[in-house]
Amino acid sequence: MFLKDKVAIVTGAAQGIGRAMAEGLASEGASIVIADIAKADLAAKEMREKNFKAIGIKVDVASEADTQKMAAETIKAFGRIDILVNNAGIYTSLIPGPFEKITVEEWRRVMDVNVLGMFLCCKAVVGEMRKNKGGRIINISSGTPFKGIPYILHYTTSKGAVIALTRALAKELGPDNILVNAIAPGFTLSDGVLANEIQLKHFREVSAKARTLVRDQHPSDLVGAVKFFAGPDSSFITGQTLVVDGGAYFH
Repeated sequence: MFLKDKVAIVTGAAQGIGRAMAEGLASEGASIVIADIAKADLAAKEMREKNFKAIGIKVDVASEADTQKMAAETIKAFGRIDILVNNAGIYTSLIPGPFEKITVEEWRRVMDVNVLGMFLCCKAVVGEMRKNKGGRIINISSGTPFKGIPYILHYTTSKGAVIALTRALAKELGPDNILVNAIAPGFTLSDGVLANEIQLKHFREVSAKARTLVRDQHPSDLVGAVKFFAGPDSSFITGQTLVVDGGAYFH
């Protein structure tokens, strides 16, 4: 278990992709903080029932007060912060449509959660990582900015910003031995996506057919990538974005 004695915060981990990643890191020995706006305590309880070390913290990542509290409560519970997985984001509730029908309020909320929230979470944990003389930040982007996916312009734009943030922050934090990388999933059948019939109809079949590996993508398909970036085998890799989409996009 190569993450024994490590502490990982995973945002948006009450269900779906974040939950799969949290359990994957826990399976390698990490203590987990599930930071989510809803059902964080329940998810942590379910993980503890599987004999994982986990706590839940209610966090709105777009709130600086919440993200600072998240870091403080993590240190109080586990004494350190080694890994941050920035997974929280707005996507599964979005209805695809022409960009001119996106309201300013919806655009701002997507940017607040998907971009500002990531910045605030990084800001909250980096001081503790410096004290530990290193750390790992893993940002969840998307395949959408590589492909120019239309009809969810605010989401695609926000995930392009995540890639830029990852590269610039990796440069800035390299001297502190804090590695910053990103994972770009394809259209993944998370709990939230499965509950959105319009998204399923709009994207599921076309996404599967576009892949070299022609099948649906599931949250479990992303666990290997997050373990890699959190573990020792990626100790000389930073500023990179790993596309995990079954070969829909090559770069």
